[in-house]
Amino acid sequence: MTARTTSHPLTGEILPDEALTFLTLLQREFGPRREALLAARDERQARLDAGERPDFSADTASIRESDWQIAPVPKDLLDRRVEITGPVDAKMMINALNSGARVFMADFEDASSPTWSNMLEGQRNVRDAHLGTLRLETEAKTYSLGDERATLVMRPRGWHLTEKHCEIDGEPISASLFDFGLLMFHAARPALDAGTGPYFYLPKLETHLEARLWNDVFVYAQEWLRLPVGSIKATVLIETITAAFEMDEILFELRDHSSGLNAGRWDYIFSVAKKFARHPEFVLPDRADVGMTAPFMRAYTELMIATCHRRGAHAIGGMAAFIPNRKEPDVTENALAKVRIDKRREAEDGCDGTWVAHPDLIPVVMAEFDAVLGNEPNQISRLRDDVAVSAADLLAVDRTEGSITEAGLRTNVEISLRYLSSWLTGTGAAAIHNLMEDTATAEISRAQVWQWRTHHSTLADGRSITDQMVVAVIDEELAAIAAEIGPEGLIAGRYAEAREIFEETVLSPDFLPFLTEPAYERL
Repeated sequence: MTARTTSHPLTGEILPDEALTFLTLLQREFGPRREALLAARDERQARLDAGERPDFSADTASIRESDWQIAPVPKDLLDRRVEITGPVDAKMMINALNSGARVFMADFEDASSPTWSNMLEGQRNVRDAHLGTLRLETEAKTYSLGDERATLVMRPRGWHLTEKHCEIDGEPISASLFDFGLLMFHAARPALDAGTGPYFYLPKLETHLEARLWNDVFVYAQEWLRLPVGSIKATVLIETITAAFEMDEILFELRDHSSGLNAGRWDYIFSVAKKFARHPEFVLPDRADVGMTAPFMRAYTELMIATCHRRGAHAIGGMAAFIPNRKEPDVTENALAKVRIDKRREAEDGCDGTWVAHPDLIPVVMAEFDAVLGNEPNQISRLRDDVAVSAADLLAVDRTEGSITEAGLRTNVEISLRYLSSWLTGTGAAAIHNLMEDTATAEISRAQVWQWRTHHSTLADGRSITDQMVVAVIDEELAAIAAEIGPEGLIAGRYAEAREIFEETVLSPDFLPFLTEPAYERL
Protein backbone atom coordinates (compact mmCIF):
# COMPACT_ATOMS: atom_id res chain seq x y z
CA MET A 1 0.00 0.00 0.00
CA THR A 2 1.35 3.42 -0.95
CA ALA A 3 -0.78 5.87 1.00
CA ARG A 4 0.57 8.98 2.65
CA THR A 5 -1.28 11.41 4.91
CA THR A 6 -0.38 14.71 6.52
CA SER A 7 0.25 14.34 10.23
CA HIS A 8 -2.57 15.41 12.55
CA PRO A 9 -3.64 14.40 16.08
CA LEU A 10 -6.68 12.63 14.57
CA THR A 11 -4.97 10.66 11.81
CA GLY A 12 -4.46 7.57 13.97
CA GLU A 13 -8.14 7.54 14.93
CA ILE A 14 -9.73 8.52 11.61
CA LEU A 15 -7.15 7.04 9.22
CA PRO A 16 -6.02 3.70 10.66
CA ASP A 17 -4.35 1.25 8.28
CA GLU A 18 -7.58 -0.53 7.39
CA ALA A 19 -9.29 2.76 6.50
CA LEU A 20 -6.31 3.71 4.32
CA THR A 21 -6.52 0.31 2.62
CA PHE A 22 -10.18 0.96 1.83
CA LEU A 23 -9.45 4.45 0.49
CA THR A 24 -6.59 3.09 -1.60
CA LEU A 25 -8.83 0.47 -3.16
CA LEU A 26 -11.52 3.07 -3.92
CA GLN A 27 -9.03 5.43 -5.53
CA ARG A 28 -7.37 2.75 -7.63
CA GLU A 29 -10.69 1.28 -8.75
CA PHE A 30 -12.54 4.50 -9.56
CA GLY A 31 -9.90 7.24 -9.89
CA PRO A 32 -9.28 6.64 -13.62
CA ARG A 33 -13.03 6.81 -14.41
CA ARG A 34 -13.30 10.02 -12.42
CA GLU A 35 -10.43 11.54 -14.43
CA ALA A 36 -12.08 10.50 -17.69
CA LEU A 37 -15.38 12.08 -16.67
CA LEU A 38 -13.64 15.32 -15.68
CA ALA A 39 -11.91 15.34 -19.07
CA ALA A 40 -15.33 14.87 -20.69
CA ARG A 41 -16.54 17.94 -18.79
CA ASP A 42 -13.72 19.98 -20.29
CA GLU A 43 -14.46 18.68 -23.78
CA ARG A 44 -18.13 19.53 -23.44
CA GLN A 45 -17.30 22.99 -22.15
CA ALA A 46 -15.25 23.62 -25.29
CA ARG A 47 -18.28 22.64 -27.38
CA LEU A 48 -20.56 24.92 -25.33
CA ASP A 49 -18.08 27.77 -25.78
CA ALA A 50 -18.28 27.13 -29.53
CA GLY A 51 -22.07 27.39 -29.52
CA GLU A 52 -23.43 23.92 -28.77
CA ARG A 53 -26.54 23.86 -26.58
CA PRO A 54 -27.70 21.07 -24.24
CA ASP A 55 -30.74 19.02 -25.17
CA PHE A 56 -32.54 15.89 -24.05
CA SER A 57 -30.48 13.02 -25.47
CA ALA A 58 -32.01 10.72 -28.09
CA ASP A 59 -29.67 7.98 -26.85
CA THR A 60 -31.46 7.79 -23.49
CA ALA A 61 -35.02 8.45 -24.70
CA SER A 62 -36.07 4.92 -23.74
CA ILE A 63 -35.22 5.64 -20.10
CA ARG A 64 -37.29 8.82 -20.10
CA GLU A 65 -40.23 7.19 -21.88
CA SER A 66 -40.45 3.86 -20.04
CA ASP A 67 -42.13 3.15 -16.70
CA TRP A 68 -39.86 2.38 -13.77
CA GLN A 69 -39.42 3.62 -10.21
CA ILE A 70 -36.64 3.89 -7.68
CA ALA A 71 -36.42 1.39 -4.81
CA PRO A 72 -38.51 2.30 -1.75
CA VAL A 73 -36.86 4.77 0.61
CA PRO A 74 -36.32 3.97 4.31
CA LYS A 75 -38.84 5.05 6.93
CA ASP A 76 -36.63 7.84 8.30
CA LEU A 77 -36.44 9.47 4.86
CA LEU A 78 -40.16 9.40 4.10
CA ASP A 79 -40.89 12.79 5.71
CA ARG A 80 -38.40 15.47 4.68
CA ARG A 81 -40.60 18.54 4.82
CA VAL A 82 -37.91 20.75 6.35
CA GLU A 83 -34.19 20.02 6.08
CA ILE A 84 -31.47 22.12 7.67
CA THR A 85 -27.93 22.31 6.32
CA GLY A 86 -24.66 23.35 7.86
CA PRO A 87 -20.98 22.66 8.40
CA VAL A 88 -19.59 19.71 10.33
CA ASP A 89 -18.21 21.25 13.52
CA ALA A 90 -19.61 19.71 16.69
CA LYS A 91 -21.64 22.69 17.92
CA MET A 92 -23.35 23.26 14.57
CA MET A 93 -24.09 19.57 14.14
CA ILE A 94 -25.59 19.14 17.61
CA ASN A 95 -27.75 22.23 17.25
CA ALA A 96 -28.92 21.17 13.79
CA LEU A 97 -29.69 17.59 14.84
CA ASN A 98 -31.69 18.95 17.82
CA SER A 99 -33.36 21.73 15.79
CA GLY A 100 -36.70 20.08 15.00
CA ALA A 101 -35.92 19.74 11.30
CA ARG A 102 -36.71 16.34 9.80
CA VAL A 103 -33.29 16.03 8.12
CA PHE A 104 -29.87 17.57 8.74
CA MET A 105 -27.33 17.68 5.94
CA ALA A 106 -23.80 17.64 7.36
CA ASP A 107 -21.95 19.52 4.65
CA PHE A 108 -18.33 18.71 3.86
CA GLU A 109 -18.72 20.72 0.65
CA ASP A 110 -20.00 24.28 0.12
CA ALA A 111 -20.57 25.09 3.81
CA SER A 112 -17.14 23.86 4.95
CA SER A 113 -13.66 25.20 4.45
CA PRO A 114 -11.68 22.03 3.66
CA THR A 115 -8.83 22.49 6.10
CA TRP A 116 -7.30 19.21 7.19
CA SER A 117 -8.57 19.75 10.73
CA ASN A 118 -12.11 20.54 9.55
CA MET A 119 -12.27 17.41 7.41
CA LEU A 120 -10.92 15.02 10.06
CA GLU A 121 -12.90 16.54 12.91
CA GLY A 122 -16.00 16.45 10.72
CA GLN A 123 -15.56 12.73 10.10
CA ARG A 124 -15.21 12.14 13.83
CA ASN A 125 -18.31 14.23 14.51
CA VAL A 126 -20.42 12.39 11.92
CA ARG A 127 -19.29 9.05 13.32
CA ASP A 128 -20.09 10.12 16.89
CA ALA A 129 -23.48 11.49 15.81
CA HIS A 130 -24.40 8.09 14.38
CA LEU A 131 -23.16 6.45 17.58
CA GLY A 132 -25.25 8.92 19.61
CA THR A 133 -22.20 10.09 21.56
CA LEU A 134 -21.53 13.47 19.94
CA ARG A 135 -20.98 16.02 22.71
CA LEU A 136 -19.22 19.36 23.16
CA GLU A 137 -18.24 21.03 26.43
CA THR A 138 -17.26 24.68 26.48
CA GLU A 139 -16.70 27.08 29.36
CA ALA A 140 -20.16 28.53 28.81
CA LYS A 141 -22.26 25.51 27.89
CA THR A 142 -22.45 21.77 27.29
CA TYR A 143 -23.95 20.62 23.98
CA SER A 144 -25.35 17.11 23.66
CA LEU A 145 -27.76 15.23 21.42
CA GLY A 146 -31.43 15.08 22.34
CA ASP A 147 -33.68 12.05 22.09
CA GLU A 148 -35.52 13.38 19.03
CA ARG A 149 -33.01 14.04 16.26
CA ALA A 150 -33.08 14.90 12.60
CA THR A 151 -32.10 12.17 10.16
CA LEU A 152 -28.43 12.66 9.35
CA VAL A 153 -27.34 12.98 5.71
CA MET A 154 -23.79 13.79 4.63
CA ARG A 155 -22.68 15.79 1.58
CA PRO A 156 -19.18 14.88 0.36
CA ARG A 157 -17.13 17.16 -1.82
CA GLY A 158 -17.67 17.10 -5.59
CA TRP A 159 -15.92 14.98 -8.19
CA HIS A 160 -13.75 17.92 -9.29
CA LEU A 161 -11.97 18.28 -5.94
CA THR A 162 -9.02 16.44 -4.42
CA GLU A 163 -7.78 15.98 -0.86
CA LYS A 164 -4.15 17.05 -0.91
CA HIS A 165 -3.46 15.76 2.60
CA CYS A 166 -4.04 12.15 1.54
CA GLU A 167 -2.02 10.80 -1.37
CA ILE A 168 -2.53 7.42 -2.99
CA ASP A 169 0.29 6.20 -5.22
CA GLY A 170 1.83 9.67 -5.13
CA GLU A 171 -1.31 11.58 -6.20
CA PRO A 172 -3.97 13.37 -4.13
CA ILE A 173 -7.05 11.22 -3.60
CA SER A 174 -10.43 12.27 -4.95
CA ALA A 175 -12.06 14.36 -2.23
CA SER A 176 -15.37 12.64 -3.04
CA LEU A 177 -13.92 9.19 -2.43
CA PHE A 178 -12.08 10.39 0.69
CA ASP A 179 -15.18 11.90 2.30
CA PHE A 180 -17.48 9.07 1.27
CA GLY A 181 -15.03 6.31 2.08
CA LEU A 182 -14.28 7.47 5.60
CA LEU A 183 -17.95 7.93 6.47
CA MET A 184 -18.69 4.43 5.18
CA PHE A 185 -15.74 2.94 7.05
CA HIS A 186 -16.55 4.56 10.40
CA ALA A 187 -20.28 5.22 10.41
CA ALA A 188 -22.19 2.96 8.01
CA ARG A 189 -22.51 0.03 10.40
CA PRO A 190 -23.33 2.22 13.46
CA ALA A 191 -25.95 4.02 11.36
CA LEU A 192 -27.62 0.78 10.30
CA ASP A 193 -27.46 -0.56 13.86
CA ALA A 194 -29.22 2.61 15.03
CA GLY A 195 -32.08 2.05 12.60
CA THR A 196 -31.00 4.59 10.00
CA GLY A 197 -28.37 4.26 7.28
CA PRO A 198 -25.48 5.82 5.37
CA TYR A 199 -27.32 8.62 3.57
CA PHE A 200 -25.76 11.12 1.18
CA TYR A 201 -26.37 14.25 -0.84
CA LEU A 202 -24.37 14.18 -4.08
CA PRO A 203 -23.20 17.59 -5.37
CA LYS A 204 -22.17 19.09 -8.69
CA LEU A 205 -23.13 16.16 -10.95
CA GLU A 206 -23.22 17.14 -14.62
CA THR A 207 -24.30 13.91 -16.33
CA HIS A 208 -25.90 10.53 -15.65
CA LEU A 209 -22.52 8.93 -16.27
CA GLU A 210 -21.25 10.70 -13.17
CA ALA A 211 -24.25 9.28 -11.29
CA ARG A 212 -23.36 5.83 -12.67
CA LEU A 213 -19.87 6.21 -11.24
CA TRP A 214 -21.33 7.02 -7.82
CA ASN A 215 -23.62 3.99 -8.03
CA ASP A 216 -20.70 1.71 -8.82
CA VAL A 217 -18.77 3.21 -5.90
CA PHE A 218 -21.77 2.49 -3.66
CA VAL A 219 -21.99 -1.15 -4.73
CA TYR A 220 -18.24 -1.69 -4.31
CA ALA A 221 -18.18 -0.10 -0.85
CA GLN A 222 -21.17 -2.04 0.43
CA GLU A 223 -19.71 -5.32 -0.77
CA TRP A 224 -16.26 -4.58 0.69
CA LEU A 225 -17.77 -3.60 4.04
CA ARG A 226 -20.21 -6.56 3.93
CA LEU A 227 -23.29 -4.35 4.05
CA PRO A 228 -26.53 -5.10 2.23
CA VAL A 229 -26.47 -3.58 -1.23
CA GLY A 230 -29.09 -0.83 -1.22
CA SER A 231 -28.26 0.33 2.32
CA ILE A 232 -26.87 3.56 0.92
CA LYS A 233 -29.41 6.18 -0.09
CA ALA A 234 -28.44 9.29 -2.02
CA THR A 235 -30.23 12.48 -3.01
CA VAL A 236 -28.71 14.19 -6.04
CA LEU A 237 -28.52 17.95 -6.14
CA ILE A 238 -29.64 19.22 -9.53
CA GLU A 239 -27.37 22.22 -9.48
CA THR A 240 -25.92 22.22 -12.99
CA ILE A 241 -27.74 23.15 -16.17
CA THR A 242 -26.51 20.00 -17.92
CA ALA A 243 -27.90 17.73 -15.19
CA ALA A 244 -31.32 19.35 -15.64
CA PHE A 245 -31.52 17.62 -19.02
CA GLU A 246 -30.72 14.23 -17.48
CA MET A 247 -32.86 14.00 -14.34
CA ASP A 248 -34.61 10.79 -15.39
CA GLU A 249 -31.31 9.23 -16.35
CA ILE A 250 -29.65 10.23 -13.06
CA LEU A 251 -32.46 8.68 -11.04
CA PHE A 252 -32.30 5.58 -13.22
CA GLU A 253 -28.57 5.08 -12.66
CA LEU A 254 -29.06 5.36 -8.90
CA ARG A 255 -32.45 3.67 -8.75
CA ASP A 256 -31.41 1.10 -6.11
CA HIS A 257 -29.77 3.80 -4.00
CA SER A 258 -31.81 6.91 -4.76
CA SER A 259 -33.80 9.02 -2.33
CA GLY A 260 -34.68 11.83 -4.74
CA LEU A 261 -33.47 15.08 -6.24
CA ASN A 262 -32.94 18.55 -4.80
CA ALA A 263 -33.16 21.92 -6.55
CA GLY A 264 -29.75 23.35 -5.68
CA ARG A 265 -30.78 26.83 -6.74
CA TRP A 266 -27.60 28.82 -6.04
CA ASP A 267 -25.19 26.45 -7.75
CA TYR A 268 -27.68 26.13 -10.60
CA ILE A 269 -27.54 29.88 -11.24
CA PHE A 270 -23.75 29.70 -11.06
CA SER A 271 -23.76 26.80 -13.53
CA VAL A 272 -25.74 28.81 -16.07
CA ALA A 273 -23.27 31.68 -15.79
CA LYS A 274 -20.32 29.28 -16.06
CA LYS A 275 -21.46 26.99 -18.84
CA PHE A 276 -22.47 29.86 -21.12
CA ALA A 277 -19.93 32.41 -19.90
CA ARG A 278 -18.78 33.15 -23.45
CA HIS A 279 -22.24 34.05 -24.71
CA PRO A 280 -23.73 37.49 -23.99
CA GLU A 281 -27.34 36.25 -24.31
CA PHE A 282 -26.77 34.34 -21.06
CA VAL A 283 -25.58 37.33 -19.04
CA LEU A 284 -27.59 37.51 -15.82
CA PRO A 285 -28.88 40.64 -14.06
CA ASP A 286 -28.13 41.44 -10.41
CA ARG A 287 -28.07 38.33 -8.25
CA ALA A 288 -31.02 39.67 -6.24
CA ASP A 289 -33.14 39.71 -9.42
CA VAL A 290 -32.55 36.04 -10.27
CA GLY A 291 -35.28 34.41 -8.19
CA MET A 292 -37.21 31.18 -8.41
CA THR A 293 -39.93 32.82 -10.50
CA ALA A 294 -37.50 33.57 -13.35
CA PRO A 295 -38.74 31.47 -16.30
CA PHE A 296 -35.63 29.32 -16.62
CA MET A 297 -35.61 28.61 -12.85
CA ARG A 298 -39.33 27.86 -12.80
CA ALA A 299 -38.93 25.42 -15.70
CA TYR A 300 -36.17 23.47 -14.01
CA THR A 301 -37.89 23.14 -10.64
CA GLU A 302 -41.23 22.08 -12.13
CA LEU A 303 -39.49 19.52 -14.33
CA MET A 304 -37.66 18.19 -11.26
CA ILE A 305 -40.91 17.73 -9.32
CA ALA A 306 -42.67 16.00 -12.21
CA THR A 307 -39.69 13.74 -12.87
CA CYS A 308 -39.24 12.75 -9.23
CA HIS A 309 -42.89 11.94 -8.59
CA ARG A 310 -43.20 9.85 -11.72
CA ARG A 311 -40.31 7.76 -10.41
CA GLY A 312 -41.48 7.52 -6.79
CA ALA A 313 -38.75 9.87 -5.59
CA HIS A 314 -38.71 12.90 -3.29
CA ALA A 315 -38.41 16.37 -4.81
CA ILE A 316 -36.72 18.75 -2.38
CA GLY A 317 -36.87 22.52 -2.83
CA GLY A 318 -34.09 25.09 -2.60
CA MET A 319 -32.35 26.95 0.17
CA ALA A 320 -33.83 29.70 2.32
CA ALA A 321 -30.61 31.47 3.28
CA PHE A 322 -32.03 34.32 5.38
CA ILE A 323 -30.80 34.62 8.98
CA PRO A 324 -33.36 36.23 11.32
CA ASN A 325 -31.95 39.16 13.29
CA ARG A 326 -33.77 40.10 16.48
CA LYS A 327 -32.04 43.50 16.47
CA GLU A 328 -33.70 44.38 13.15
CA PRO A 329 -37.36 43.35 13.52
CA ASP A 330 -38.60 45.19 10.43
CA VAL A 331 -35.90 43.72 8.20
CA THR A 332 -36.55 40.29 9.65
CA GLU A 333 -40.31 40.41 9.18
CA ASN A 334 -40.01 41.59 5.58
CA ALA A 335 -37.56 38.80 4.83
CA LEU A 336 -39.70 36.18 6.56
CA ALA A 337 -42.67 37.26 4.47
CA LYS A 338 -40.61 36.54 1.33
CA VAL A 339 -39.52 33.18 2.75
CA ARG A 340 -43.16 32.24 3.38
CA ILE A 341 -44.12 33.10 -0.19
CA ASP A 342 -41.17 31.15 -1.60
CA LYS A 343 -41.86 28.05 0.50
CA ARG A 344 -45.61 28.19 -0.04
CA ARG A 345 -44.96 28.15 -3.79
CA GLU A 346 -42.63 25.14 -3.45
CA ALA A 347 -45.15 23.20 -1.34
CA GLU A 348 -48.04 24.04 -3.65
CA ASP A 349 -45.98 23.12 -6.72
CA GLY A 350 -45.44 19.65 -5.27
CA CYS A 351 -42.11 19.72 -3.42
CA ASP A 352 -41.91 17.15 -0.64
CA GLY A 353 -39.57 19.28 1.45
CA THR A 354 -37.13 22.14 1.35
CA TRP A 355 -33.91 23.56 2.84
CA VAL A 356 -33.22 26.20 5.47
CA ALA A 357 -29.90 27.57 6.68
CA HIS A 358 -30.95 28.69 10.18
CA PRO A 359 -32.97 27.00 12.96
CA ASP A 360 -35.22 30.05 13.41
CA LEU A 361 -36.62 29.45 9.92
CA ILE A 362 -37.77 25.92 10.70
CA PRO A 363 -41.18 26.77 12.26
CA VAL A 364 -41.86 29.37 9.57
CA VAL A 365 -41.17 26.93 6.74
CA MET A 366 -42.68 23.95 8.54
CA ALA A 367 -46.00 25.79 8.73
CA GLU A 368 -46.10 26.25 4.95
CA PHE A 369 -45.44 22.57 4.26
CA ASP A 370 -47.78 21.41 7.03
CA ALA A 371 -50.56 23.43 5.38
CA VAL A 372 -50.11 21.44 2.16
CA LEU A 373 -48.98 18.02 3.41
CA GLY A 374 -51.13 17.79 6.51
CA ASN A 375 -50.55 14.38 8.10
CA GLU A 376 -49.04 12.88 4.95
CA PRO A 377 -45.25 12.44 5.00
CA ASN A 378 -44.85 13.68 1.42
CA GLN A 379 -46.79 14.26 -1.79
CA ILE A 380 -44.95 11.88 -4.10
CA SER A 381 -48.29 10.49 -5.24
CA ARG A 382 -49.15 13.89 -6.72
CA LEU A 383 -48.12 13.48 -10.34
CA ARG A 384 -47.51 16.72 -12.22
CA ASP A 385 -48.82 15.51 -15.57
CA ASP A 386 -49.50 19.15 -16.46
CA VAL A 387 -45.78 19.92 -16.62
CA ALA A 388 -44.30 20.11 -20.12
CA VAL A 389 -40.81 21.60 -20.19
CA SER A 390 -38.76 21.94 -23.36
CA ALA A 391 -35.06 22.48 -23.87
CA ALA A 392 -35.87 26.06 -24.87
CA ASP A 393 -37.65 26.58 -21.55
CA LEU A 394 -34.61 25.42 -19.58
CA LEU A 395 -32.37 27.76 -21.60
CA ALA A 396 -34.65 30.83 -21.50
CA VAL A 397 -32.16 32.84 -19.46
CA ASP A 398 -32.72 35.92 -21.60
CA ARG A 399 -36.30 36.13 -20.28
CA THR A 400 -35.04 36.91 -16.76
CA GLU A 401 -36.27 40.31 -15.65
CA GLY A 402 -33.93 42.68 -13.87
CA SER A 403 -31.01 44.99 -14.41
CA ILE A 404 -27.32 45.30 -13.68
CA THR A 405 -26.64 48.04 -11.17
CA GLU A 406 -23.67 49.54 -9.40
CA ALA A 407 -25.19 48.33 -6.13
CA GLY A 408 -25.32 44.80 -7.55
CA LEU A 409 -21.69 45.01 -8.64
CA ARG A 410 -20.62 46.26 -5.23
CA THR A 411 -22.59 43.54 -3.48
CA ASN A 412 -20.92 40.85 -5.58
CA VAL A 413 -17.46 42.25 -4.84
CA GLU A 414 -18.07 42.68 -1.13
CA ILE A 415 -19.65 39.25 -0.67
CA SER A 416 -16.83 37.56 -2.57
CA LEU A 417 -14.11 39.27 -0.54
CA ARG A 418 -15.80 38.66 2.81
CA TYR A 419 -16.58 35.06 1.97
CA LEU A 420 -13.06 34.29 0.73
CA SER A 421 -11.71 35.77 3.95
CA SER A 422 -13.98 33.50 5.95
CA TRP A 423 -13.07 30.45 3.84
CA LEU A 424 -9.33 31.07 4.03
CA THR A 425 -9.54 31.38 7.81
CA GLY A 426 -11.39 28.09 8.19
CA THR A 427 -15.12 28.90 8.08
CA GLY A 428 -17.11 27.82 5.03
CA ALA A 429 -20.54 29.20 5.97
CA ALA A 430 -20.48 32.93 6.67
CA ALA A 431 -23.28 35.14 7.92
CA ILE A 432 -23.08 38.35 5.87
CA HIS A 433 -25.81 41.00 5.95
CA ASN A 434 -28.43 38.60 7.35
CA LEU A 435 -27.77 35.94 4.71
CA MET A 436 -25.89 32.67 5.04
CA GLU A 437 -23.29 32.81 2.30
CA ASP A 438 -21.45 29.70 1.18
CA THR A 439 -19.26 28.68 -1.72
CA ALA A 440 -22.22 28.58 -4.11
CA THR A 441 -23.25 32.18 -3.50
CA ALA A 442 -19.66 33.35 -3.75
CA GLU A 443 -19.43 31.51 -7.08
CA ILE A 444 -22.49 33.37 -8.39
CA SER A 445 -20.99 36.67 -7.31
CA ARG A 446 -17.62 36.22 -8.99
CA ALA A 447 -19.19 34.61 -12.08
CA GLN A 448 -21.45 37.61 -12.60
CA VAL A 449 -18.56 40.05 -12.30
CA TRP A 450 -16.61 38.01 -14.87
CA GLN A 451 -19.64 37.99 -17.22
CA TRP A 452 -20.29 41.71 -16.87
CA ARG A 453 -16.73 42.90 -17.48
CA THR A 454 -16.08 40.34 -20.25
CA HIS A 455 -19.17 41.39 -22.21
CA HIS A 456 -18.87 45.10 -21.26
CA SER A 457 -22.35 44.98 -19.78
CA THR A 458 -24.05 48.30 -19.21
CA LEU A 459 -25.14 49.46 -15.78
CA ALA A 460 -28.64 50.81 -15.29
CA ASP A 461 -27.14 54.32 -15.31
CA GLY A 462 -25.57 53.77 -18.74
CA ARG A 463 -21.93 53.18 -17.78
CA SER A 464 -20.09 50.19 -19.25
CA ILE A 465 -18.43 47.78 -16.82
CA THR A 466 -14.70 47.68 -17.43
CA ASP A 467 -11.70 46.13 -15.72
CA GLN A 468 -10.83 49.55 -14.36
CA MET A 469 -14.28 49.92 -12.81
CA VAL A 470 -14.06 46.46 -11.20
CA VAL A 471 -10.64 47.21 -9.71
CA ALA A 472 -11.87 50.57 -8.42
CA VAL A 473 -14.84 48.90 -6.74
CA ILE A 474 -12.55 46.31 -5.17
CA ASP A 475 -10.40 49.14 -3.79
CA GLU A 476 -13.42 50.94 -2.37
CA GLU A 477 -15.07 47.85 -0.87
CA LEU A 478 -11.82 46.81 0.79
CA ALA A 479 -11.44 50.31 2.17
CA ALA A 480 -14.94 50.09 3.65
CA ILE A 481 -14.12 46.70 5.20
CA ALA A 482 -10.87 48.14 6.59
CA ALA A 483 -12.76 51.03 8.17
CA GLU A 484 -14.97 48.46 9.90
CA ILE A 485 -12.37 45.96 11.13
CA GLY A 486 -9.09 47.90 11.05
CA PRO A 487 -5.68 47.01 9.57
CA GLU A 488 -5.20 44.14 12.02
CA GLY A 489 -8.53 42.67 10.97
CA LEU A 490 -7.49 42.79 7.33
CA ILE A 491 -4.33 40.85 8.13
CA ALA A 492 -6.07 38.34 10.37
CA GLY A 493 -8.78 37.88 7.74
CA ARG A 494 -6.22 37.29 4.98
CA TYR A 495 -7.93 39.92 2.85
CA ALA A 496 -4.86 40.48 0.67
CA GLU A 497 -5.04 36.84 -0.41
CA ALA A 498 -8.81 37.06 -0.80
CA ARG A 499 -8.30 39.96 -3.18
CA GLU A 500 -5.66 38.08 -5.18
CA ILE A 501 -7.95 35.06 -5.61
CA PHE A 502 -10.95 37.21 -6.51
CA GLU A 503 -9.02 39.22 -9.09
CA GLU A 504 -7.55 36.04 -10.54
CA THR A 505 -11.04 34.62 -11.10
CA VAL A 506 -12.81 37.76 -12.36
CA LEU A 507 -10.09 39.47 -14.41
CA SER A 508 -8.76 36.38 -16.16
CA PRO A 509 -9.50 36.17 -19.92
CA ASP A 510 -10.66 32.59 -19.31
CA PHE A 511 -13.45 31.58 -16.95
CA LEU A 512 -11.94 29.48 -14.16
CA PRO A 513 -14.33 26.57 -13.45
CA PHE A 514 -14.27 26.74 -9.64
CA LEU A 515 -13.31 29.47 -7.19
CA THR A 516 -12.24 26.90 -4.62
CA GLU A 517 -9.51 25.37 -6.78
CA PRO A 518 -7.06 28.32 -6.61
CA ALA A 519 -8.24 29.07 -3.07
CA TYR A 520 -7.51 25.50 -1.90
CA GLU A 521 -3.86 25.92 -2.84
CA ARG A 522 -3.62 28.56 -0.09
CA LEU A 523 -5.18 26.56 2.73
